[in-house]
Amino acid sequence: MIDPTDLGLLLDLDGPVASPVHRRIVHDSIADDIVALVDAGAVVVFNTGRSDAFVAEVIVPALAARGVRPERRVIGVCEKGGVWFHVTADGIGELTTDGAFRPPSAVVEGVDALVTERYAGTMFFDRTKRTMISVEQRTDVESADYLAVQPAFDRDVLELFRQHGTGAELDGDRAPDPDGEVAFRIDPTIISTDIESVRVGKDLGAERAVRMLEADGLPVPRRWFSMGDSPSDYRMADWMHETGRGVTHVDVRPVAVVEKPYEVLRPEDGLVNDDAGAVFLRRIREEALGPLTR
Repeated sequence: MIDPTDLGLLLDLDGPVASPVHRRIVHDSIADDIVALVDAGAVVVFNTGRSDAFVAEVIVPALAARGVRPERRVIGVCEKGGVWFHVTADGIGELTTDGAFRPPSAVVEGVDALVTERYAGTMFFDRTKRTMISVEQRTDVESADYLAVQPAFDRDVLELFRQHGTGAELDGDRAPDPDGEVAFRIDPTIISTDIESVRVGKDLGAERAVRMLEADGLPVPRRWFSMGDSPSDYRMADWMHETGRGVTHVDVRPVAVVEKPYEVLRPEDGLVNDDAGAVFLRRIREEALGPLTR
């Protein structure tokens, strides 16, 4: 058994919690199990590249509908560490934002124009982001059609950075600024491209969450599960392990073994994304709270 009062969950949203197709929580059991664990005393951290608006509009209503108690410990860290806040049944609390991560206005405006003029048929500019740029696949567009044009878009963004003299990188292709520095990365995912400071990441998100608990005078759990659907999600487990906390990472992709100094779990029976996330969250709930009566 796992002591729920000494348990923390670091959850990426797109993939393990929210369907990357529907962009919402499809499996009711995911919200049920998160609320049950939180109400038993566990810490839940939504550690995501998504905006605070997505958490407020998609995640909080699912928790509130299940009566999550307002005094429980739920934290949102959005934009990979650029924005952070508490989450309650009433919504999200006061935001803290690191504006130093935001790309120059000329680049933001240039990417917006690029989408409008060349790529509006397959993607849209996410106007809810505060410290990064995200361009996302339209929900009425097939994944294959979006992925077919995404590489060209990413290269166009890198060229835009070159034109503005702001250093950026894309999959090892570096376009440094006049001082030879690279301050931003272009990070494609299966449904979006994030354009972000090289200083943000899921490890920073994990650190933000721990610092929030410490600032609140609350105990930091010693046992953690992290869950994600991309290689960068391992960074939250890396940080927890490096700071001496027990961690297991759940990768909801059926990928080859990744050698890590901590336990890594992968889906079985061909399950992926939120289908796998639902199975693992139920397993964690039952390890902490006991078997459900079926």
